[in-house]
Amino acid sequence: MSYEKRPICSGRITGIFKKGMAMQNRILIADDDREIVEVMDDALRDEGFETVRAYNGKQVLEQLSGEKPIDLFILDIMMPEMDGLETLRHIRERTDAPVLILSARGREIDKVIGLRVGADDYVSKPFSVDELMARVGAHLRRENKHRQSAPVTGIGALKLDPSSWTVEVDGKPVELSGKEFQILSYLLINAGQTVSREQIYAAVWKDAFGGDLSTVTVHIKNLRDKLGAEGRRIRTVWGIGYRLERDLP
Repeated sequence: MSYEKRPICSGRITGIFKKGMAMQNRILIADDDREIVEVMDDALRDEGFETVRAYNGKQVLEQLSGEKPIDLFILDIMMPEMDGLETLRHIRERTDAPVLILSARGREIDKVIGLRVGADDYVSKPFSVDELMARVGAHLRRENKHRQSAPVTGIGALKLDPSSWTVEVDGKPVELSGKEFQILSYLLINAGQTVSREQIYAAVWKDAFGGDLSTVTVHIKNLRDKLGAEGRRIRTVWGIGYRLERDLP
């Protein structure tokens, strides 16, 4: 039977998530094959998840700009208008939410590049819905546990809450991209210490080999601008990197 007629295996196990777990998570499904999207959407909704559908990369970015955050992305590599890898790059600029990529069997390079760009996991087509749901559950358990255990941190008028991914200055919310939030979190953890651009890149982009370090410089500039007076805490240590000062200069 051709892939188009039977893209996903049947025989799904229901009720595999703990009560209450699904209700707090919102999942985006992106694939240009509407039949696949419908099957995944039905399976996730059966377990109580809130879902969002997209059929190309541009629609994903539109949803990403919405008011309600996405907790996990299921992203097909081969999509029109903007492919999955380019979409993934944009996602990683804004959020660190788990991303599962879907790739055709035999396309090993897609998996390698996807993981390199920032995907957390991959599933090869055709795939079992049970396997997909198990992977979704594993990533969300880790993500939810991390958010619940992370304490609110801050210095002066600056407050960062990892559980809700929010930042406030003088009690007023500050809108940050996913990477800006992670950089600020890393600087707060290492407050008073000088950290290199290489260290920041490795911690935030999860790439120990280093990539384009100029992107760290750009994110730091944007972070300073958005934090207003509190942005002065982020000092440039020429030839080395940056330091978040405990006291405003």
